[in-house]
Amino acid sequence: MKIDIYIIDKKGKNSIYEPLIEHYLKSCKAFAKVQLHEIYTKDIAKAHDISAKTAQASYTEAFTKYIPNAYNVVLDPSSKEVDSYQFADILKDKSRINFFIGGAYGFEKSFIDKSNKSISFGKITLSHKLVKVVLLEQIFRGLSIIHNHPYHK
Repeated sequence: MKIDIYIIDKKGKNSIYEPLIEHYLKSCKAFAKVQLHEIYTKDIAKAHDISAKTAQASYTEAFTKYIPNAYNVVLDPSSKEVDSYQFADILKDKSRINFFIGGAYGFEKSFIDKSNKSISFGKITLSHKLVKVVLLEQIFRGLSIIHNHPYHK
């Protein structure tokens, strides 16, 4: 299984979250190849200065090329909340999955509609760097559930 996480975020190590990110990436290796892709272009930076709608369009443009040939899941706070077992079901029997974490202004409806599924981790607002950690932890937890690994208990 290959899992790619695409996020609108500036590339940066030295984050307080980096040890956790590395921990979960390493933990997942027994079950799947998980890669994190941080995307932040000049077009996205410019779009942020114009409007929320323009920023959303720039995220769609940045992400669209990654949609083909995978099961695509968008993290969107207005979508249905899932628990860890429902999340594990999303992973089950998939060979390739993409997760998308939008920028500060979220996603255009058209991008969400192009995805196979949209989910929410709740109504609270989390920083992008923290969402990466939460998503990676849930990926590891979901893979553990699927493979009857004791981590999820």
